[in-house]
Amino acid sequence: MPSFVDSPNGIFPSVCSLDCPDQCGLLLHKKNGKIIKIEGDPNHPVTKGFICNKVRNMTERIYDEKRLKHPMKRMGTKGEGKFVQISWEEAIETITTRWKELLQSEGAESILPYSFYGNMGLLSAEGMDRRFFNRLGSSQLDRSICNAAGAVGYKYTMGASFGTDPEDTIHTKLFIFWGINAVSTNMHQAALAQQARKQNGAKIIVIDVHKNQTARLADWFIPILPGTDTALALGLMHILFAENMADSSFLEQYTVGHEELREHVVQYDPVTVSGITGVPVEDILQLARMYGKTSPAFIRIGNGPQHHDNGGMFVRTISCLPALTGQWLVKGGGAIKGNSAYLAHNTVNLQRPDLLKNKKTRLINMNLLGDALLTLDPPVKSLYVYGSNPAVVAPAVNKVRRGLKREDLFTVVHDLFLTETANYADIVLPATSSFENTDFYTSYWHHYIQLQQPVIEPFGEAKSNVEVFRLLAKGMGFTETAFDETEAQLIDHSLANPMNPYMKEINYESLTKHHYLKANAKFPFRLPTPSGKIELYSEKMNQDGYPPLPTYVPLINDSNHPFQFIAGPNHSFMNSTFANQSKHVEFEKEPVVFLNRYDAEKLEIKNGEQVRVWNERGECILKASVGDSVLPGVAVTQGLWGEVKGTKHLVNSLTPDRIADMGGGATFFSGRVTVEKLTGC
Repeated sequence: MPSFVDSPNGIFPSVCSLDCPDQCGLLLHKKNGKIIKIEGDPNHPVTKGFICNKVRNMTERIYDEKRLKHPMKRMGTKGEGKFVQISWEEAIETITTRWKELLQSEGAESILPYSFYGNMGLLSAEGMDRRFFNRLGSSQLDRSICNAAGAVGYKYTMGASFGTDPEDTIHTKLFIFWGINAVSTNMHQAALAQQARKQNGAKIIVIDVHKNQTARLADWFIPILPGTDTALALGLMHILFAENMADSSFLEQYTVGHEELREHVVQYDPVTVSGITGVPVEDILQLARMYGKTSPAFIRIGNGPQHHDNGGMFVRTISCLPALTGQWLVKGGGAIKGNSAYLAHNTVNLQRPDLLKNKKTRLINMNLLGDALLTLDPPVKSLYVYGSNPAVVAPAVNKVRRGLKREDLFTVVHDLFLTETANYADIVLPATSSFENTDFYTSYWHHYIQLQQPVIEPFGEAKSNVEVFRLLAKGMGFTETAFDETEAQLIDHSLANPMNPYMKEINYESLTKHHYLKANAKFPFRLPTPSGKIELYSEKMNQDGYPPLPTYVPLINDSNHPFQFIAGPNHSFMNSTFANQSKHVEFEKEPVVFLNRYDAEKLEIKNGEQVRVWNERGECILKASVGDSVLPGVAVTQGLWGEVKGTKHLVNSLTPDRIADMGGGATFFSGRVTVEKLTGC
């Protein structure tokens, strides 16, 4: 079969590589060997041809004149951004020579990989790279910056990442978007909700700390104080039990601990919960009654509330709600935190943990990168960054940047652009875009697995992660056959997962024919929890040192700063991706901080004025947007804006690097700040 790359003209199937649950099917239009247009695939059963501005304008990113074309080495000071071009041979020789020296003088754990899912392709994000660093014996990275706390919390209740098939939500009559700005981060779930509203009168409720785009399209927006979502969920349970809206039959057959839970939630009466959450008593009652009496009712559990000190417990708690009303048995009912278990690939075959000989190799939480670079003993002496931009996206980022400035830290960055992190590197390597690679993708929302075949030639001398780690393995003298496998073999071995009954018929060959295939997914009523049931009471949590029943735990009060600070995503960036593209910056205009008018009046801040947002970790200068989109005492920003010279927009300079209650998760949204009028402007 001829490759897509060999055909200079035509329309070719593709998949969006961004870290987004929708994972859209795409069609790439080529002319004279170049992609000239990107559109959605109208035949994709879930995304149906609708795509966001981020991927629609991806051609400007992949053909950007600022894109890296060659390997480079640093000439100036760290952070200055001065580099000269070198060959791939010199780059690989420089890296492997330095690492061989470190193996002799400091040991393998002095080397640390740092990566995340800047490209969601599984070969790019967790393939040859994991094999290489396992074989090297380097320090291992705990990749817990995104959904780790919630994943553990959900697992305590449900056993694994199983939820409602989003295609079924067209039948839903009540949508609750809880802590998710779906219009910007899960647009097709928002579209399904709107379609259900039009077809069968479905109601849309949004619970969030900010009246964002999703809240503005809702039938009812419920503002809530940050970090108090667990208390609201427990208050709903109180009313469901008290007013006999719980499904006793479902609870008896499919859950454990419902009697204990019924007694436990007596303490979370509406008055108490209102005092914690800022949600009026009558709204709590109305919400509970709507949820208890409407069927199908569906909850889209967002990432936002899990980025708190109590984030794991929030997801553990909210995941109990569909069980109380028996909504798991109703088509279009239930919940989605994630659906990745339906598409679980064979991580052992892909990552080859057997290559790591020392099973006690240290594990470093990626949220603690600043501490790892500044205080860890024995120290990290080399950092290899790919698929991430920690100089912008990591919490407590000023600490991270101080670590990156260390002259004795040998840093390599593999990326498409000279990112803020790459400015601190000793060696910079040019990366391919997803449209230049072979890879496979599994959504963590819908049930489709998708294949990406290369559509265009690599840009300049760019190489994929798979290619680079093959070269590094050769340079290090590794002779294992694990480093010789082709992309096709890697995919085939990854899809051979006897533990996953939902993908038995899916392999590399079938994907090349169909480009995307759906897992044969049915909700498992024998769950992989210790009891096989939904665990409202979890003995495993008790053994692990947590309250066995859902329990509200207040946020850590880490300072006397008056505002709870939420640095959420915006509509046009994907973390720091696209923040360097002029069109996307134009879409977003400028970074702002949303304040309640009551707070602004007290501080004599007018709408549109520049304000200083600060704490002991750092400061930002932002424009105030004053109104009623947030509750008093809350300050919200959107988007990870890079820090251009003369500006102070680095919002993660303000965020804490504490670790959440579960899974080693991040606590981006549990920090506090002071906001003050900027004088002298």
